[in-house]
Amino acid sequence: MTATKNRLWTVEEYHRMIDAGILTPNDKVELLEGRIIQMSPQKPPHAATIQRSDRYLQNLFRDKADIRIQLPITLPTSEPEPDIAVVRIDAGAYSDHHPSAEDIFLLIEVAYTTVTFDRQEKAPIYAKANILEYWILDIEKRQVYIYRNPTTSGYKTEIILQLNAALAPLAFPEIEIPFSELFLS
Repeated sequence: MTATKNRLWTVEEYHRMIDAGILTPNDKVELLEGRIIQMSPQKPPHAATIQRSDRYLQNLFRDKADIRIQLPITLPTSEPEPDIAVVRIDAGAYSDHHPSAEDIFLLIEVAYTTVTFDRQEKAPIYAKANILEYWILDIEKRQVYIYRNPTTSGYKTEIILQLNAALAPLAFPEIEIPFSELFLS
């Protein structure tokens, strides 16, 4: 019996497929470790939590960082679209490139049905790319997974905090974020 192998795509090949119209916005996909992955559809609690978090974070980080909602970031072998990316302010508003790892202060995924995927698939990708901090807002359990200290094999630190906790992002130790402001009431 012959073994089959998956064909992994580079970021450049992924961009060429987009440019050629092979992949369109209607496809709702992202590139993760060379694999083109269908993104999960959003249920109302997921969308509403993103919107609430966006409003709060936009005010909190005004003139300190840009908040990008479900927009691509470019990593060495991936081009995910995290729910929220807190990134360095770019004078060109990232008109000629997506933010890369060195532009990213914090990534946040909102998880309604994807907690396991976000923890087991996305966390290692973000750690390998040296994203300093990654949070998962778990809507159902109303808790936050905090990942810090990235290594090529994953994050060294995972902390689980409850809705009533608050935490300052590593890049902004002067800004404490109460998690209750990010979740729906």
